[in-house]
Amino acid sequence: MPAAGAVLADWGADVIKVEHPETGDPQRGLVSSGIVAGAGGVNHFIEQPNRGKRSIGLDTSTPEGLEVLMKLVETADVFLTNLLPDSRQRMGIDVEQVRARNPKIIYARGHGYGTKGDLATQGGFDLAAYWARGGIGEAYAAGDGSYPPIQRPAFGDVYGGLTIAAGIAGALFKRERTGKPSVVDVSLLGAAIWQLGPDVVGAGVIGADIPKFNLPEMPNPVASMYQTRDGRHIAFVLLQADRFWADFCTRLGRTDLIDDERFANAAVRFENRVACIAELRKTFASQDLPHWEKAFEGFDGVWDVMRTAREIHDDPQVIANGYLPRTTDAHGNEFALAASPVQFDETPLSLRCAPGHGEHTDELLAELGYDEDAIIDLKIKSVAL
Repeated sequence: MPAAGAVLADWGADVIKVEHPETGDPQRGLVSSGIVAGAGGVNHFIEQPNRGKRSIGLDTSTPEGLEVLMKLVETADVFLTNLLPDSRQRMGIDVEQVRARNPKIIYARGHGYGTKGDLATQGGFDLAAYWARGGIGEAYAAGDGSYPPIQRPAFGDVYGGLTIAAGIAGALFKRERTGKPSVVDVSLLGAAIWQLGPDVVGAGVIGADIPKFNLPEMPNPVASMYQTRDGRHIAFVLLQADRFWADFCTRLGRTDLIDDERFANAAVRFENRVACIAELRKTFASQDLPHWEKAFEGFDGVWDVMRTAREIHDDPQVIANGYLPRTTDAHGNEFALAASPVQFDETPLSLRCAPGHGEHTDELLAELGYDEDAIIDLKIKSVAL
């Protein structure tokens, strides 16, 4: 889960990305969003989860390459991997092997399905382990037999990565206080269950899946979404519905609904929710989004417009808080990266671009004590890039 390393880099860690000297990170050639970066272009699959890291090209299948890795291990606070158990053991980088070189190191593992059970040794991308088996996709399915929505790229990976980073931070604090290093484990399945906790726990309590309410029959008509004439959507979250109902209707230009006996309070609006929602839908559909933005300006209730990913770049609230800091890569491309959501001392993050494949190999080998001749020899043997 490379996003975990990105978060740690955001927080000030020196994160070293170990890549095969020939093939590099497979994400350097991954295409699943329909966007392909040309020569010198921005590969957002690499940039977003790898910003701020240093890259070393290293063939750890060779004795020399493994020894370089272990020298890095000796200098490190944390070893982070999402390799499967058999691969870790075969490569000589499992917990006991790494701890033999650095007994105090924190060993962090990302999994698809956890450390135990029949699937502990099986790989699991987020579409499978998180979205499918973890229940997230079904929670967003319409329930009418149609296909559920497919997740966005890396949707579970970025959340799982943030969770791993938090676990590592906790382990570092524990080690600082007790001197004891931890093995940190996070699985995509476990992350999904945590994120879907209210539904999962509720289903266990009642012995059945939590009922789904489609938008035309939401229990609280003013805790829902409405489409405007120009095809945009507005979300309202008026949990104290009676408190806001009169002002809500006034801003809609529907004062007739305030004292309508079918909608006069939350209880009767629930009983007549289908009719109430139909009235509200008809009204919102009569005007474009700018009209409703002006009408609800200064409204005390919680509401907001559903924005697109592109619109977020121009959102003044996003800009004011520095949530999309800009950086420049080695080709001179300037672009924004999504900051990890934690800020310290109200200071927006300042991010560096992702490293090139093996960009810091020479630098890191020199830091480990390899002289120029030794570095050249490792490259001649294809041990290092």
